[in-house]
Amino acid sequence: MKLNLSKISILSLVIALSAAVSSCQRDQNTQYITIEGSIWHTAYHITYKGTEDLSADIISKLREVEASLSPFLQDSQISKINNNVADSTDAYITKVLEASKSINQLVPGFDPTVAPLLNLWGFGHDNAEENSVPTAQQIDSCLKSVGIARCSINNGVIIKPSAETQFNFSAITKGLGCDEVGRMLAERGINDYMIEIGGEIALSGVNPMGEKWRIMVDAPVNGSLPGDSQVTTISVTNCGIATSGNYRNYHETAYGKYGHTISPLTGYPQPTALLSVTVIAPDAMTADAFATAIMATTDTELATTLSQLPDNISLIIVSTGEATGSLPASELETLKNSSIYTVDSYAVISYGDAFDVN
Repeated sequence: MKLNLSKISILSLVIALSAAVSSCQRDQNTQYITIEGSIWHTAYHITYKGTEDLSADIISKLREVEASLSPFLQDSQISKINNNVADSTDAYITKVLEASKSINQLVPGFDPTVAPLLNLWGFGHDNAEENSVPTAQQIDSCLKSVGIARCSINNGVIIKPSAETQFNFSAITKGLGCDEVGRMLAERGINDYMIEIGGEIALSGVNPMGEKWRIMVDAPVNGSLPGDSQVTTISVTNCGIATSGNYRNYHETAYGKYGHTISPLTGYPQPTALLSVTVIAPDAMTADAFATAIMATTDTELATTLSQLPDNISLIIVSTGEATGSLPASELETLKNSSIYTVDSYAVISYGDAFDVN
């Protein structure tokens, strides 16, 4: 599964967890176990307090999600729906469709039916030329099939506005995968865990030191690797975290550089002064979706969008110091629990109170 079209290559969160995990035993049988590997063309890191290696069960759960939602597998259920060879849904498709419609009502920039436009701009699953720029006619044609609000499920059958409408839930699937693994661990009585898949994270309980989990938020440096530099480290637990940005997933063309965040309203890459958005939410699926949604919001609409977010959503927004003039700073500073400060050459907007800054 190649779920890297929207945020998979943006591993903007690096787990600030040092060595000595295996030595942090609470008793003879229970210890913190770390499992690492690769799936969906990205890395995963999972640490939990337990008594057995659950690698096989974790992979099985992620493959289950993949078989439902991967647009890169021809025989996945969502691919069959996209190719109009099936119209029946499953529990995962139902969950992400309902969540996507709900978030789209708050932030219209989040729309998984933008899939044909992602393909057109070379960020999708159909091997389109990466560094080409589509014509206005091609974009207008794709826009006719876009619109998650026009999609629904009736008695297990998906209803879409046209045969050309396609779904790409990659901006929500990694978060869902984290949550599903967390749910499986909880069912086995495991309540202390950190699950990270390609930058999306689900957290519960405490780390091996008996404290909240410490998560480092990367500085959005073009070409940088996760962990190269940071803007802050936060302490959080019992939540989901996700980051979106254009600084690692973009294309260079004869017409300039453009990022992977495509507006479902205009059909073009969304220009923004934002470099990255980190979202802390009650679950990783919600954080995953809102991170993309905020990046797809215009600078002039940012303050209004933030004011409409649910109270359980917190954010860390990063832009360059030079770009802050493009943002309505005076409006942002009036929002509840909001502050703007600088780290090196970056302007950091902190919104909400679901985390402790270290």
